[in-house]
Amino acid sequence: MDKGEITALFDQWNSALQTGEPKKVVSLYATNAILLPTVSNQVRHNHDEIEDYFVNFLAKGPQGEIDESNVRIFDDLSINSGVYTFTFNDGAKVQARFTFVYRWNGKRWLIIEHHSSAMPE
Repeated sequence: MDKGEITALFDQWNSALQTGEPKKVVSLYATNAILLPTVSNQVRHNHDEIEDYFVNFLAKGPQGEIDESNVRIFDDLSINSGVYTFTFNDGAKVQARFTFVYRWNGKRWLIIEHHSSAMPE
């Protein structure tokens, strides 16, 4: 595995967003994943709660782009953190800090922790 492989996981996640199907996005998360989402105050603890978040988020037509990415790899865990910008169907944009923590399950990388918070300025 290399940093490019981990960086490509964001592209896979962003492509899942483009389908507009919350279940496709949720399939990239481990069953016990935690999501600390950008536009909700509720911590999401499982697939049902994560899917609930993405139903509303995907309705806005988000398109993500990474502005800064910092990848670190530790055996079966990898972290990608930095800054990304989302553009929505209505033309609105939001820049946010992100951290994706991935775990290799023996077959593929799954998101086990995803934190996203809007930039404070």
